[in-house]
Amino acid sequence: MYYLYILSCSDGTLYIGITTDVIRRVKEHNSSPRGAKYTKARRPLVLLYQKKYKTRSSASKAEYAYKQLSREQKLLLVEKSLLKKKKQYEGNKKSRICKRY
Repeated sequence: MYYLYILSCSDGTLYIGITTDVIRRVKEHNSSPRGAKYTKARRPLVLLYQKKYKTRSSASKAEYAYKQLSREQKLLLVEKSLLKKKKQYEGNKKSRICKRY
């Protein structure tokens, strides 16, 4: 599995990349010499978005497409993702409450 991810940099810019392990890669960006040159001067970084892909090819194509989006479009994508996760969380929370009684 490959993941496309979007990071928010300390200067307000966004960074997009792909990896097989998002947590490891974010740690590298934040503290390791293995982080991208762009992100080394813009630490700390915060993970905003991630999406799973089956192949490196599909992740690379998605990375290119995402990089063509405007900043506003990228932020809208992040916002939609967060709202979707919030709804999923609230749905799971309600189902757990119902199961208790």
